[in-house]
Amino acid sequence: MHLISKLLDNEYDCYFTQVCANHPAFKPIVKMGLIDGTVLAGVSKQKADRYLAENNLKNDYCCEVYDNKYDLAIACTDMLLPRALKNVKTIWVQEGMIDPYNLIAKIAKTLRLPRYWAMSTALNGSGNVCDIYCAASEGYKDYFTKMGTANEKIVVTGIPNFDNLHEHINNDFPHKEYVLVATTDMRETFRFENRPAFIRKAVEIANGRKLIFKLHPNEIKERAVAEIKKNAPADTLIYTDGNTNNMIANCCELITQYSTVVYVGIILGKKVHSYFDVEELQRLTPIQNNGTSAQKIAEIGRRFIDYKGTGIEFLKEYKGL
Repeated sequence: MHLISKLLDNEYDCYFTQVCANHPAFKPIVKMGLIDGTVLAGVSKQKADRYLAENNLKNDYCCEVYDNKYDLAIACTDMLLPRALKNVKTIWVQEGMIDPYNLIAKIAKTLRLPRYWAMSTALNGSGNVCDIYCAASEGYKDYFTKMGTANEKIVVTGIPNFDNLHEHINNDFPHKEYVLVATTDMRETFRFENRPAFIRKAVEIANGRKLIFKLHPNEIKERAVAEIKKNAPADTLIYTDGNTNNMIANCCELITQYSTVVYVGIILGKKVHSYFDVEELQRLTPIQNNGTSAQKIAEIGRRFIDYKGTGIEFLKEYKGL
């Protein structure tokens, strides 16, 4: 979102908000810390606020700080939009992998409950509530169409954080030729996981080769580190932060659970493991366009902000974008 804004801020005033819930029923839940493991609060919100402050970006949290009236909103979720944006032109941008369409998501969709009741990103991109949807690939365009978003609203632009992954091949990460394990924050987002069993499976796949674990940013790090030390070889390395893409570029094999970084491994030609079907992942893999996704999305926003028709009409006219 910051990269897209850089291409617009000479012409428009750009403001930011962390994904938020400003319904009165949510506020006591947030205060009690019950959703600190999600993107709505806790570490995720703290990191977002810190990033905005460090980059001198205007933080209009939940659109309640500046009392602005916006002409256009660019969002990475259509599951939860601030009420102030309900009647504003909206462009949805895919930010990564979509979680499995599991039983909870199916129940939420069937009963037409709020999509965030899926407790994951399983229904992200399927709400059909935004004017334009920017997808990572033709595979994802097909997926979002099947899940309920009008095909005519979706344009394949690629996504800025996954559209030029070969740039990570030359990097300064000090290790090479190891098996990398990239974990997922399933437990922190209220999903079941047998982490010790997963670690032991990773050890089995490594078969004596060097193991490196890269933890998901949302994980309870102390717990995760203790589990790895208990179930993996003593020389296993554990990273709680750092550039995951560089780590993948230097590995010989990648083990993931439900993590977008599996696409990095696929694009860079690594052997990958995932809880998803790998053949399906190859179909969904984000397009590589030498880092031009942000420019495409910004240009769509630039033209759409003054367009008088609907998003579907806009994309028919500007389908060459």
